[in-house]
Amino acid sequence: MEEILQNYSNIYSMSDFPVPAEKQGVKGFLSRPITLWLAIVIILLGFGGGVLAGGKFQSADKIIIKGTEVQATSSAVGLSAGKVTNAATSALDLPTYLKKDVNFNLYWDTWKAIKDKSYHQDVPDTKLFYGSLQGMVAALGDPYSVFLTPSDATQFQNDLSGNFDGIGAEIAVKNNQLIIVSPLDDSPAMKAGLKPKDWIMKINTTSTDGMSSNVAVSLIRGKAGTEVTLTVFRDGFKAPQEFKITRAPITVKSVTWNYLNNNQIVQIKVRQFNDDTMPLLDNAINEITSKSSVKGIILDLRGNPGGYLESAVEMAGEWSGDKVVVSEKNRDGVETPHIAGKTPRLGNYKTIVLADGGSASASEIVAGALKDWGKAKIVGMKTFGKGSVQDLTDLPDGSEIKLTIAKWFTPNGVNIDEQGIEPDVKIDLTEADFNKNLDPQLDKAVQLLK
Repeated sequence: MEEILQNYSNIYSMSDFPVPAEKQGVKGFLSRPITLWLAIVIILLGFGGGVLAGGKFQSADKIIIKGTEVQATSSAVGLSAGKVTNAATSALDLPTYLKKDVNFNLYWDTWKAIKDKSYHQDVPDTKLFYGSLQGMVAALGDPYSVFLTPSDATQFQNDLSGNFDGIGAEIAVKNNQLIIVSPLDDSPAMKAGLKPKDWIMKINTTSTDGMSSNVAVSLIRGKAGTEVTLTVFRDGFKAPQEFKITRAPITVKSVTWNYLNNNQIVQIKVRQFNDDTMPLLDNAINEITSKSSVKGIILDLRGNPGGYLESAVEMAGEWSGDKVVVSEKNRDGVETPHIAGKTPRLGNYKTIVLADGGSASASEIVAGALKDWGKAKIVGMKTFGKGSVQDLTDLPDGSEIKLTIAKWFTPNGVNIDEQGIEPDVKIDLTEADFNKNLDPQLDKAVQLLK
């Protein structure tokens, strides 16, 4: 059962990792999917809410949004949709109202109607404004394109860095009980005395009976310095005990590793692809290559939702540094290959990649490259199928727009988007397996490497 970061679909229907402006270029933006039930959630996030107070807006005049029936001309006043790609074909599929020009005053008419008539009088103007921007991007019908308010944008930047406020414990629902999978090292949870297999019966005064991991996270997460009380029962307790835990800033490492089968196999777990991924992997590789006992590698990408393209390309390059890792194809059909261009240090190690339906985006790029190159076998289940890249635009107020700008293809030309990567050895990790502390996927990987 793999650990992953907090399910960001609590914030959006499909969550993404943004790329800061200074990290644009090779480092594309690869988003994360909705986390499956299989996920173990880290209780870390504190989602900053609230809406900024703002002023009124004045009505615009004679701003025309062009429909598809009339080609945009230089005489058009104000905003214009301009040329529509394949307009003749697209127009046939559009309802009539979308084909006609629209006066932008319709926006202000709607605004005025809300302000004059809506029962909800306490909604700040700024909330209406940012909501309209979110709706505009949502109109693209692309779950990976999204407008982020300033607070959302800040939260996502923190998420990708692996820095959070919380208690630092991995949780899961097991045998219908909310349990601690493991407290993170040196975390408030560990210092408070929480242990693996602890049953969380209450969060503050709320019973966890029938509670999902996501709901539990929303109740436990919070700002550093605040306190949460967990009522816990464990073997050896005569009665449930209360643990009062003060939340604190926590950093989660994106890469960890451990040795199996008498140190002959190393399992490298990659939770996501962010700024610390390659430095941590470099540490792991230096340690692995110094041990003569290591004969095989298990690259565990299960539940890994993605992250930076650059990190994925560099990681794949450790197995073959001079080959195309992935090709990017934009809306004009222009194809850009991405090559790590480095000396591969793991190319001679027999490798198994563990993947599942929670492996997405950057994870699929690495898995697809190693599979196409013949450098690794994929064990597990078909990956998520998130093969698009998002570009991030920073706006003056701290908000951001993330837009899908390209699709990804494996070295052999496989379209990752909505297709996913098929495993060489299909084997599931079921809920029954998890409840029994079994991991048939990992067991199969070890068997193949012996």
